[in-house]
Amino acid sequence: MRSLSELFDRYTPLMYPVALRILRSRADAEDAVQDAWLQVWRRSASYDPRRGTVVAWLLTVVRTRALDRYRSVASRNRAESRVDPEPVTAPEDPTQEAAHVQLSARVRAAMAALAPQQRQVLEIAYFHGLSQSEIAKQLNAPLGTVKSWTRQGLMRLRELLPQEEWV
Repeated sequence: MRSLSELFDRYTPLMYPVALRILRSRADAEDAVQDAWLQVWRRSASYDPRRGTVVAWLLTVVRTRALDRYRSVASRNRAESRVDPEPVTAPEDPTQEAAHVQLSARVRAAMAALAPQQRQVLEIAYFHGLSQSEIAKQLNAPLGTVKSWTRQGLMRLRELLPQEEWV
């Protein structure tokens, strides 16, 4: 139980902005984060360290929960997506805030270092939840090209953001 509490304190400040960016509603983002933590609690055995770090798994879980919520209330969220998201409240602990700011800056810099096509397909897939086929249609690009951009972008991010730094 203590381990989960430590994970919660450490990673909720990273998970909440992901949900907020997808949902654009503080209440919905908070619900998605809560749903994600419930899933983590119930299905902790599904974590496989060979597939990635704990933080990557947690961010994937919250992204999935947020996309599920987004899809279930699509008409309401379409109207909300035209409005800027509410500002994210900084964590109370200054060390957590500093670590979050530093990590956010590193992720933004890494994304900026990607080729424009790579960045675009990763942002569309991550924040809009589109499949590679849907991205190919949206960008009017061949599916193989979209798959290539995605793989190249992910490989470049792995180089720029080593896993051991996320732990």
